[in-house]
Amino acid sequence: MPAGAFTYHQDCFRERFWGSDMAGQTSPVPEDSWGGGGCPVGFGRRSFLQGIAGAGLVATGRQPSPPPGGDQKRGPGYPGEPGNDAAVPFYGEHQAGITTPSPDARQAAGNFVAFDVTADNRKELTDLFRTLTARAAFLTAGGTAPTAPPGSPQPDDGVMGPRIPADALTITVGVGADLFNDRYGLAARKPVQLVTMTPFHHDDLNPALSNGDLLIQLCAGSRDTAIHALLEIIFHTKGAMRPRWSINGMHSPPRPVGASRDFFGFKDGIANPDPTSTDQMNQWVWVQPDTDEPAWTAGGTYQVVRIVHFDVEKWQGVPLAQQERIFGRRKVSGAPMYALDPGAPDTLDPVYTNDPKGLITPLNAHIRLANPQTPQTTATSTILRRSYEYQHSPETGGAPDVGHAFCCFQRHLDTYIAMQTRLEDELLVPYITPKGGGYFFALPGVSDRQDYYARRLLA
Repeated sequence: MPAGAFTYHQDCFRERFWGSDMAGQTSPVPEDSWGGGGCPVGFGRRSFLQGIAGAGLVATGRQPSPPPGGDQKRGPGYPGEPGNDAAVPFYGEHQAGITTPSPDARQAAGNFVAFDVTADNRKELTDLFRTLTARAAFLTAGGTAPTAPPGSPQPDDGVMGPRIPADALTITVGVGADLFNDRYGLAARKPVQLVTMTPFHHDDLNPALSNGDLLIQLCAGSRDTAIHALLEIIFHTKGAMRPRWSINGMHSPPRPVGASRDFFGFKDGIANPDPTSTDQMNQWVWVQPDTDEPAWTAGGTYQVVRIVHFDVEKWQGVPLAQQERIFGRRKVSGAPMYALDPGAPDTLDPVYTNDPKGLITPLNAHIRLANPQTPQTTATSTILRRSYEYQHSPETGGAPDVGHAFCCFQRHLDTYIAMQTRLEDELLVPYITPKGGGYFFALPGVSDRQDYYARRLLA
């Protein structure tokens, strides 16, 4: 990159990656080229290693220190009220952003960005994961923004001001099936159930919005924190990976109480295992040691992301009673169909044993197919949802482009695939169109300052 071009490069990246309305969708772009007099259309491959040396973090093994007073005054941020100085711990057995903060009190902004890895070899791939670790550790802790001498390109874009707030930022890294092809000699270490996402019967998957070698999930109390973290990651890893697709989500506060609502007006994510229960998380979410999975996967989990478009105009023409039968819940309260009191809690068990013919809750209602509560489906009915809503620029013709950035975690990918297969004939099908996403394996946590993402995979 030409000297002094960093600010220009960041501005151009915003334009190319999000567009003028920062919608958050992108397709692959060519590498190693600059438009004639315009914005760069790719990142130089070799500049990645230069970025590592310039950062002074990977080569020396140093990690940035947490900011002083890490547990400072809490203010408004996301439901649960962590403020701009509330830091979510980065180091641990499991990555943050899965059960912390709780899926029921997740941050207001949630971005999912898939990347194609362009590192030339296993060493460069290792350097990439070391760099990702260093940036994630610093950004999630917050601290004084790095600076350079006057007249030199600045290492931070200044979006967050002179001090980068922690803002409950979590950065969660997952790997896709394509990373385990013959490029890096990792085929024998691929998670057993990790596959490339293929369309279900009613999907309209866009290849430019699907799959990828890596997925980075960035959640924060405010949107600018998540975008700043992404720009930082892009800048420090250019030449080793490039964006493939993204979806920028938001998490609304509960209205009026309980779970938040999606763009169909229904409460989303009511039924989740308890993220504070070690037993439930070990049973349903975390891959365990001494299983048929490779040893390095213990402490990780399978992650699914699905970009689902909602036809809100068509949905608004559906009478309320029919909408409730399609979902299998009351719209106002979120309670099961048998609950007639508008103040009934959304935590009530639907209980289908007394409704074998679906007279109260149709057999092909959304929640009944997701969890039919039968002995045959018990093992494939529990996932940890951590979804967001999205809004993009209107489609051709002016139709609203809003929908669901569906995200879930589970110990077995087959659990989700079996559940989604049941949902192929749900009553909601005419009103939704899955357009992209992918299957990934969220890596085990980074244990301490000497550790880094994927170290056991790459060892």
